[in-house]
This record gives sequence, C-alpha cells and structure tokens, in this order.
Amino acid sequence: VTHSIPACIGSMTVNGKQLDKESPVSIFAVKKCYETVQEGTFFDGTGFAALVKEGYKVRSDVNITLEFRTTAAHGVLLGISSAKVDAVGLEIVNGKVLFHVNNGAGRITATYEPRVANSLCDGKWHKLQANKSKHHIALIIDGNLVQTDNPYTQSTSADTNNPIYVGGYPADVKQNCLTSKSSFHGCLRNLTLTKGQQAELFDFSRAFDLRGVFPHSCPGAEH
Repeated sequence: VTHSIPACIGSMTVNGKQLDKESPVSIFAVKKCYETVQEGTFFDGTGFAALVKEGYKVRSDVNITLEFRTTAAHGVLLGISSAKVDAVGLEIVNGKVLFHVNNGAGRITATYEPRVANSLCDGKWHKLQANKSKHHIALIIDGNLVQTDNPYTQSTSADTNNPIYVGGYPADVKQNCLTSKSSFHGCLRNLTLTKGQQAELFDFSRAFDLRGVFPHSCPGAEH
C-alpha cells in the first residue's frame, strides 16, 4: 500500500499510553477531523489537485460533470491545456460559472449567470455539467442550460496533452482557457469525465500532486 488512508483516527494508545496528537513530532498532509462531515474533497483556497500525469486528451468530445460547494465568488474549477492554444477550462468568476473551449482557432465561452447574484456561492451543493461536442459547447448548472454560438465551426478538436488541474494550478503552468488564478475554496465531489460511453470518476486521493487539498474530507459547515 503506497497511499494514505482517507479517514479520521482518534484515541490511539500504544502500550496503554494514549498518544498526544495535539503536539506531534512531525506532520504531513493531515488535517483535523470535522464533527459533521460530508462526502467530498475540501480545497482550502491555496492549491490544486493534479490528475493524469501523462496528459489528458480532450480531442473532439468530452462531458465534464461535478458538484461544487463554496462561499467564494471566484475560483478555478478545472483546466486542461496544451503547449499551444488548445484547451478547456471551468471557473467561477464574480459568482458566474464560465466554460471556455479553444479548439485551436479561438476561445469561445459559455457563461451561466444565476438570476440571484452569488446564489451559486451560498455554501450549498450545485451540479455542473460542461459538454463539448466538436465545435458545440454547452453548460448546465442545476438543470439550467446555457449554449453559445461558435464562429470557428471548422475547428473541432482540442488537442490537449497536459494533466487535469482541479481547483487551481501551479504558477509555472500555462492555462489557455482560464482567466482566473484564484484557487478554489470549498468542496468538490463526483468529478467525472466522459468520452463516448467511457465514463471516468476521478478519486482525488490518487492525484499525483495535491496542495491544499484534503480528499474525502468535506466539513459539514464552512470552516
């Protein structure tokens, strides 16, 4: 076993003596346990999760679904880029959700603006679906559909080859379809990327790089 247990551990005794977990000699990637906890992964607003080290290829079609919960009006949700201009990106900017796609000819954006300002940043769970099908893109938030016209109809494939960055990205990494540098602060769960009939649910505890992210640990109330 090479990865840590996604759990809370308490009241540990060795030879009848209780260990003092309040003042450990050293500590790494361990956070407090919450009295009320929900399914999900907590992002503390400072970092990101990096998935698929060898690079994720979006190409012509991808359907991204996730659930998010935040009280912040800004934050990167997901970015997959290339060394060129091809990329896709999802972000929250001023309480709106933006889905950007560049198939090589230019960036297009679908924007979901809630009827009530900042109602997506109310600390409750919201469902997001972002669909790219060749040059068509659509964004569905809590069942509400937004579509956008694409003037670049001849360009259909986003030839990405970089990892999937979730909740933010490193300072030295270029993201061609994100306008924000703000790391996400809140909880994410059920991140799934589907191509055709192949659906892949991503487990954040298996990310190859995690900074400021706590898999399987979402506080029941904002902390």
